[in-house]
Amino acid sequence: MNITRRTFTAALSLTGFAAALGLSPWQFVSQANAQTAAEINQAGELGDMALGSKDAPVTIIEYASMTCPHCASFTKDVFPQIKTNYIDTGKVRFIFREFPLDQVALAASALARCVAKDDAPKYFAIIDILFKQQNDLASDALGTINRVGKQAGFSEQMIKDCVQNDPKIQKGILDVREHAYSKLKVNSTPFFFVNGTVVKGDISFDAFEKLIKPLLKS
Repeated sequence: MNITRRTFTAALSLTGFAAALGLSPWQFVSQANAQTAAEINQAGELGDMALGSKDAPVTIIEYASMTCPHCASFTKDVFPQIKTNYIDTGKVRFIFREFPLDQVALAASALARCVAKDDAPKYFAIIDILFKQQNDLASDALGTINRVGKQAGFSEQMIKDCVQNDPKIQKGILDVREHAYSKLKVNSTPFFFVNGTVVKGDISFDAFEKLIKPLLKS
Protein backbone atom coordinates (compact mmCIF):
# COMPACT_ATOMS: atom_id res chain seq x y z
CA MET A 1 0.00 0.00 0.00
CA ASN A 2 1.32 3.38 -0.95
CA ILE A 3 0.73 5.75 1.95
CA THR A 4 1.56 9.21 0.68
CA ARG A 5 3.45 10.68 3.63
CA ARG A 6 7.16 11.40 3.15
CA THR A 7 7.93 11.43 6.83
CA PHE A 8 6.10 8.22 7.65
CA THR A 9 9.13 5.94 7.57
CA ALA A 10 11.16 8.31 9.70
CA ALA A 11 8.33 8.68 12.16
CA LEU A 12 8.13 4.93 12.65
CA SER A 13 11.86 4.15 12.72
CA LEU A 14 12.22 4.30 16.49
CA THR A 15 14.29 1.80 18.42
CA GLY A 16 12.61 -1.31 19.72
CA PHE A 17 9.37 -1.55 17.76
CA ALA A 18 10.23 -4.78 15.98
CA ALA A 19 11.06 -6.41 19.29
CA ALA A 20 7.91 -4.99 20.85
CA LEU A 21 5.71 -7.22 18.71
CA GLY A 22 7.21 -10.26 20.40
CA LEU A 23 6.55 -9.17 23.99
CA SER A 24 4.14 -11.40 25.85
CA PRO A 25 4.82 -11.26 29.63
CA TRP A 26 2.88 -8.44 31.26
CA GLN A 27 4.67 -6.27 33.72
CA PHE A 28 4.37 -3.09 35.73
CA VAL A 29 6.82 -0.46 34.64
CA SER A 30 8.91 1.63 37.00
CA GLN A 31 7.79 5.22 37.04
CA ALA A 32 11.06 6.81 38.10
CA ASN A 33 10.38 9.29 35.31
CA ALA A 34 6.69 9.51 36.11
CA GLN A 35 4.51 11.22 33.59
CA THR A 36 2.19 13.96 34.76
CA ALA A 37 -1.56 13.41 34.78
CA ALA A 38 -1.90 16.22 32.24
CA GLU A 39 0.50 14.48 29.85
CA ILE A 40 -1.27 11.14 30.21
CA ASN A 41 -4.73 12.64 29.76
CA GLN A 42 -3.78 14.80 26.78
CA ALA A 43 -5.91 13.86 23.79
CA GLY A 44 -4.66 14.41 20.28
CA GLU A 45 -6.10 16.76 17.70
CA LEU A 46 -8.52 14.07 16.50
CA GLY A 47 -9.88 13.59 20.01
CA ASP A 48 -10.02 10.45 22.13
CA MET A 49 -12.17 7.44 21.31
CA ALA A 50 -13.66 6.33 24.61
CA LEU A 51 -16.35 4.07 26.06
CA GLY A 52 -17.82 4.38 29.53
CA SER A 53 -18.87 7.11 31.90
CA LYS A 54 -16.75 10.23 32.16
CA ASP A 55 -17.38 10.00 35.91
CA ALA A 56 -16.06 6.44 36.21
CA PRO A 57 -13.57 6.06 39.11
CA VAL A 58 -11.11 4.15 36.92
CA THR A 59 -9.72 5.19 33.54
CA ILE A 60 -7.87 2.73 31.33
CA ILE A 61 -5.94 4.10 28.36
CA GLU A 62 -4.68 1.62 25.79
CA TYR A 63 -2.06 2.34 23.15
CA ALA A 64 -2.28 -0.26 20.39
CA SER A 65 -1.29 -1.00 16.81
CA MET A 66 -3.70 -2.63 14.39
CA THR A 67 -0.92 -5.01 13.30
CA CYS A 68 0.10 -6.07 16.83
CA PRO A 69 -0.90 -9.70 17.55
CA HIS A 70 -1.05 -9.17 21.32
CA CYS A 71 -3.34 -6.17 20.78
CA ALA A 72 -5.66 -8.34 18.70
CA SER A 73 -5.65 -11.01 21.42
CA PHE A 74 -6.49 -8.42 24.07
CA THR A 75 -9.37 -7.07 21.98
CA LYS A 76 -10.72 -10.56 21.37
CA ASP A 77 -10.23 -12.24 24.74
CA VAL A 78 -9.94 -9.59 27.46
CA PHE A 79 -11.68 -6.39 26.37
CA PRO A 80 -15.20 -7.94 26.15
CA GLN A 81 -14.93 -9.02 29.79
CA ILE A 82 -13.74 -5.57 30.86
CA LYS A 83 -16.60 -4.00 28.92
CA THR A 84 -19.28 -6.25 30.44
CA ASN A 85 -18.02 -6.12 34.02
CA TYR A 86 -16.64 -2.60 34.30
CA ILE A 87 -17.32 -0.29 31.34
CA ASP A 88 -21.02 -1.03 30.95
CA THR A 89 -21.52 -0.81 34.72
CA GLY A 90 -20.05 2.70 34.95
CA LYS A 91 -16.91 1.68 36.83
CA VAL A 92 -14.34 2.11 34.04
CA ARG A 93 -13.83 4.60 31.25
CA PHE A 94 -11.79 3.00 28.46
CA ILE A 95 -9.80 5.10 25.99
CA PHE A 96 -8.19 3.62 22.87
CA ARG A 97 -5.28 5.51 21.29
CA GLU A 98 -3.54 4.59 18.05
CA PHE A 99 0.13 3.68 18.13
CA PRO A 100 0.82 2.40 14.59
CA LEU A 101 3.92 0.25 14.22
CA ASP A 102 3.88 0.27 10.42
CA GLN A 103 2.14 1.66 7.33
CA VAL A 104 -0.61 -0.94 7.37
CA ALA A 105 -1.50 -0.09 10.97
CA LEU A 106 -1.60 3.61 10.08
CA ALA A 107 -3.92 2.95 7.13
CA ALA A 108 -6.22 0.73 9.19
CA SER A 109 -6.38 3.30 12.00
CA ALA A 110 -7.11 6.05 9.49
CA LEU A 111 -9.97 4.02 8.02
CA ALA A 112 -11.50 3.50 11.47
CA ARG A 113 -11.29 7.24 12.15
CA CYS A 114 -12.87 8.14 8.81
CA VAL A 115 -15.70 5.64 9.09
CA ALA A 116 -16.56 6.42 12.71
CA LYS A 117 -15.95 10.18 12.72
CA ASP A 118 -17.00 11.13 16.27
CA ASP A 119 -19.00 7.98 16.96
CA ALA A 120 -16.96 6.05 19.54
CA PRO A 121 -19.07 2.85 19.57
CA LYS A 122 -18.78 2.67 15.78
CA TYR A 123 -15.02 3.22 16.04
CA PHE A 124 -14.63 0.36 18.51
CA ALA A 125 -16.75 -1.84 16.25
CA ILE A 126 -14.51 -1.10 13.26
CA ILE A 127 -11.25 -1.77 15.10
CA ASP A 128 -12.75 -5.00 16.41
CA ILE A 129 -13.45 -6.08 12.82
CA LEU A 130 -9.95 -5.08 11.72
CA PHE A 131 -8.29 -6.92 14.60
CA LYS A 132 -10.28 -10.06 13.76
CA GLN A 133 -9.00 -9.80 10.18
CA GLN A 134 -5.40 -9.13 11.17
CA ASN A 135 -4.09 -12.13 9.20
CA ASP A 136 -5.81 -10.77 6.10
CA LEU A 137 -4.27 -7.37 6.75
CA ALA A 138 -0.85 -9.01 6.80
CA SER A 139 -1.36 -10.90 3.54
CA ASP A 140 -3.48 -8.38 1.61
CA ALA A 141 -3.59 -5.02 3.35
CA LEU A 142 -5.18 -3.01 0.56
CA GLY A 143 -7.80 -5.64 -0.22
CA THR A 144 -8.75 -6.04 3.43
CA ILE A 145 -8.99 -2.31 4.08
CA ASN A 146 -11.08 -1.85 0.93
CA ARG A 147 -13.39 -4.71 1.93
CA VAL A 148 -13.93 -3.43 5.47
CA GLY A 149 -14.40 0.13 4.22
CA LYS A 150 -16.99 -0.94 1.65
CA GLN A 151 -18.87 -2.95 4.28
CA ALA A 152 -19.04 0.28 6.29
CA GLY A 153 -20.57 2.11 3.31
CA PHE A 154 -17.48 3.75 1.83
CA SER A 155 -16.67 3.75 -1.87
CA GLU A 156 -13.19 2.75 -3.03
CA GLN A 157 -12.43 6.40 -3.77
CA MET A 158 -13.55 7.45 -0.28
CA ILE A 159 -11.29 4.80 1.22
CA LYS A 160 -8.35 5.97 -0.88
CA ASP A 161 -8.98 9.60 0.06
CA CYS A 162 -8.99 8.61 3.72
CA VAL A 163 -5.98 6.30 4.01
CA GLN A 164 -3.75 7.94 1.41
CA ASN A 165 -4.78 11.52 0.83
CA ASP A 166 -6.01 12.91 4.16
CA PRO A 167 -3.02 14.56 5.87
CA LYS A 168 -5.09 15.67 8.85
CA ILE A 169 -6.03 12.10 9.77
CA GLN A 170 -2.50 10.76 9.26
CA LYS A 171 -0.89 13.65 11.11
CA GLY A 172 -3.37 13.37 13.98
CA ILE A 173 -2.60 9.69 14.47
CA LEU A 174 1.16 10.13 14.19
CA ASP A 175 1.17 13.10 16.55
CA VAL A 176 -0.54 11.00 19.23
CA ARG A 177 2.02 8.29 18.64
CA GLU A 178 4.93 10.71 18.93
CA HIS A 179 3.53 12.24 22.15
CA ALA A 180 3.12 8.75 23.61
CA TYR A 181 6.66 7.74 22.69
CA SER A 182 8.50 10.91 23.66
CA LYS A 183 6.47 12.10 26.66
CA LEU A 184 4.85 8.96 28.07
CA LYS A 185 7.66 6.49 27.23
CA VAL A 186 5.31 4.14 25.39
CA ASN A 187 7.67 1.71 23.66
CA SER A 188 5.59 -1.41 22.98
CA THR A 189 2.03 -2.51 22.32
CA PRO A 190 -0.35 -3.04 23.94
CA PHE A 191 0.59 -0.46 26.54
CA PHE A 192 -1.84 0.66 29.24
CA PHE A 193 -2.32 3.37 31.83
CA VAL A 194 -4.69 2.37 34.63
CA ASN A 195 -5.36 5.53 36.63
CA GLY A 196 -1.82 6.56 35.76
CA THR A 197 -0.15 3.24 36.58
CA VAL A 198 1.78 1.90 33.60
CA VAL A 199 1.21 -1.69 32.51
CA LYS A 200 2.39 -3.25 29.28
CA GLY A 201 2.41 -6.54 27.45
CA ASP A 202 -0.05 -9.40 27.12
CA ILE A 203 -2.43 -8.94 30.08
CA SER A 204 -5.19 -11.25 31.26
CA PHE A 205 -8.59 -10.22 32.56
CA ASP A 206 -7.66 -11.52 36.03
CA ALA A 207 -4.60 -9.26 36.03
CA PHE A 208 -6.78 -6.26 35.19
CA GLU A 209 -9.21 -7.14 37.95
CA LYS A 210 -6.38 -7.11 40.47
CA LEU A 211 -5.62 -3.55 39.35
CA ILE A 212 -9.18 -2.30 39.12
CA LYS A 213 -10.80 -3.61 42.31
CA PRO A 214 -8.55 -1.76 44.79
CA LEU A 215 -9.12 1.47 42.86
CA LEU A 216 -12.89 1.06 43.20
CA LYS A 217 -12.56 0.79 46.98
CA SER A 218 -10.26 3.80 47.39
